[in-house]
Amino acid sequence: MPRIFAYIVHRNGVVDDSAAELAAAATKIDAAAAPTALVVGSGAELDAVCAALPAGFAEVWKISNEALAYPNAELIRKALLKVVPANSLVLVAHEHFGIDLAPGLSIKLNAAFVSDVVGIEGVEGNSLKLVRQEFGGQVSAHVKCDASSGAVLTIRPGTFKSEESGISAAPVVDKSSEIGPLTAGRRYLQTIVPESGDVDITKHAVLVSVGRGIQEKDNIAIAEELAEALGAAVSCSRPVVDAKWLEKSRQVGSSGKTVKPKVYMACGISGSFQHLAGLKGNPFIIAINKNPKAPIFQVADIGIVDDILEFLPELTSKVREMQTVSAK
Repeated sequence: MPRIFAYIVHRNGVVDDSAAELAAAATKIDAAAAPTALVVGSGAELDAVCAALPAGFAEVWKISNEALAYPNAELIRKALLKVVPANSLVLVAHEHFGIDLAPGLSIKLNAAFVSDVVGIEGVEGNSLKLVRQEFGGQVSAHVKCDASSGAVLTIRPGTFKSEESGISAAPVVDKSSEIGPLTAGRRYLQTIVPESGDVDITKHAVLVSVGRGIQEKDNIAIAEELAEALGAAVSCSRPVVDAKWLEKSRQVGSSGKTVKPKVYMACGISGSFQHLAGLKGNPFIIAINKNPKAPIFQVADIGIVDDILEFLPELTSKVREMQTVSAK
């Protein structure tokens, strides 16, 4: 197979959790060859990212340039084209920036492109056997990708669990001198950080998250009672915000907040990739949905097929009962 690269997302000197997931995805393609990390940016922040990368990479290619101080997919594509060899495999996290970067990169590399990969079934000659989801996760498509001229794949966050690789910290190779001047037709303006609201869901270890299955605003009280019993906070998916049942600051997903709880209870949430993109840090996922084919069950650690309007009050009662017993 061609050499495998992983584009590393980082913000404010912090490596995104998707880095370890891309390394895990690469092992599904070629267990004998660790991928090479591509880290782009500038200054001391870039050095900190290179040093903080998780194990699992053979090398770290550092690409430093003042023009890359802020995220600009147009500039980053130009930089990557200077260093990534032809016929390579490039893995990119399927998040908002990766979705901007990857398609154009595949065109410039004259490589195949497959987006939102949720499974890697193996290699057959020069072809990759992949799984991606369509129609909001209702259909799993098994595809064969001809990687003889290379390929760019976007990997859905949270799909591939990172494991102990046995590989120590990777050596850093400075590729900055190969880049040269960079210019683009668009420029970075600013990053807008959403307000935290009355409850900051990013600070809680346990989240009780509700989706369309809660049916109406008054029923959110059911989730609030369970959250109170668990010492948790209530979060939600986008349909709940669109219906104005909860404020935007409670939304988890690509258009909402990114959270890293230890336990995530998905109540009446179908599990679209836009929602799952907001989950980081490999939380323990408990999914409750009356639709046994809901995509959320594919990533859940525990799946419960039931109506949340009946199940949650019963669960709250049991939690309080156990707390009363333990307090005696």
